[in-house]
Amino acid sequence: MDDNKMVTGKVKKPGKRGRKPAKIDLKAKLERSRQSARECRARKKLRYQYLEELVSSKERAICALREELEMYKQWCSAMDAGKIPSEIKALLTGDEQKTSQSSKKKNSISM
Repeated sequence: MDDNKMVTGKVKKPGKRGRKPAKIDLKAKLERSRQSARECRARKKLRYQYLEELVSSKERAICALREELEMYKQWCSAMDAGKIPSEIKALLTGDEQKTSQSSKKKNSISM
């Protein structure tokens, strides 16, 4: 039997099925591929720069928090030894002044 003849009611066609590829200039296709690769590398570079900046900002924040934690540890040690650090005294007196000022304002408004 020939390939073009009927086989169980269907006609067989030689070759591949589906869309035939369009005849594209090979040089143009290669240039498009190169351009796409350049753009991909540029996007990747930008993404890595963004991530590096994000990591460095997080590292700076971690260092600042560690310093703050160390300061609080020193304050706790001083308070355990029976001493009140000057920073805490300043915070307490500043808070007392603020509360006394706000209560004075409330009293003057209600009069």
